[in-house]
Amino acid sequence: MQYIHSHLQTFFTGRHQLSVYVPDPATIRDLYRQNNIDSPYWSQVWPAALGLCRFLEQNTVYIENKTVLELAAGLGLPALLAARYSRSVHCSDYSPEAVALQQRTIEHNQFSNMSCSVIDWNNIPDTVKAEVLLLSDVNYDPWIFDKVYTTINRFLNDGTLIILSTPQRLMAKPFIERLLPFCIRQEEVTVDKEGKQVAITVMILKN
Repeated sequence: MQYIHSHLQTFFTGRHQLSVYVPDPATIRDLYRQNNIDSPYWSQVWPAALGLCRFLEQNTVYIENKTVLELAAGLGLPALLAARYSRSVHCSDYSPEAVALQQRTIEHNQFSNMSCSVIDWNNIPDTVKAEVLLLSDVNYDPWIFDKVYTTINRFLNDGTLIILSTPQRLMAKPFIERLLPFCIRQEEVTVDKEGKQVAITVMILKN
């Protein structure tokens, strides 16, 4: 794992200001260009993460005093918000570099109820469980839709409540339609991203 230069960035989610470590964009580009890889999705905070935070702030009943897991968390903004209300929060990503920044964010915010680790949803240990699962913008590429659906089913079958946020992408419509039988609530949240209003759909899934 290589050290990545980063800085604290503050995000306003409505009720809270959340400070997370964000990697330097130039460093990320140079690092991944060396390996002929596009800049990774985890290296920035996407509108769906902001939308999920906004929803959680307004609906804390879903996470209050619960054990919460965020998969494919990237920089971990929703997990950080959840840590203000939940009994325990575990933040994860497949990338060790992302998890290293999550750890710096946890230490900066001094949350004793929050932890992080590398988890690849292609190989999730059976011991990984939670009352609530957070998923933010995980349906970004059709080639992973089946895997994401399998992961969602795995947690639904365990009795986990899933809160998923997604931008309204036309190509993701078939994936979203597969989730509708499990959807007990759906809401649209609008967030500001660099001066543009972005509509985010939040779905509550339960088996």
